[in-house]
Amino acid sequence: MTARKNINRGYMKLTVWQDAAELYGLTCNIFRKFQYELRRVASKQIASVDSVHRNVAEGYCRRSINEYLQSLNIALGSLGESVSGTHVYRLAEQISEEEFEAWDALAYKLENGMKRLIESLQYKRQNNDWEDSFILKESNAAYGSHQPQAAAYTPKLE
Repeated sequence: MTARKNINRGYMKLTVWQDAAELYGLTCNIFRKFQYELRRVASKQIASVDSVHRNVAEGYCRRSINEYLQSLNIALGSLGESVSGTHVYRLAEQISEEEFEAWDALAYKLENGMKRLIESLQYKRQNNDWEDSFILKESNAAYGSHQPQAAAYTPKLE
């Protein structure tokens, strides 16, 4: 796959987006095996997990911190919906203990990362430390990782 980079695709470097994308893949692997009569249940579970990475990306692509936070809160809500479903499907023995544990561990990591990201952005908003330009200021430190998230974008004038 060709790596195409621009300021609008910086969300792909976010740990929470990467975890959300991984959770989507794991969800598809688990729920595509559901029997025909449970097709609607599986489809709803996949859709709720799909919403998480999409809302992280949408919020990141907004320039307003309030819109970013709104999208992240929607993503967190979709994740909560997915976690609830997965716990119930395990109780109903529709997914195995191994599938549940793998899924729930990743979802738990993602939930905590999302909460830290939201707290970090709320702190920036409270301290008027948000730049609406295309200069990136986030870092993975907000998500509990020490990897650099994205370098500042400086347009080249030719």
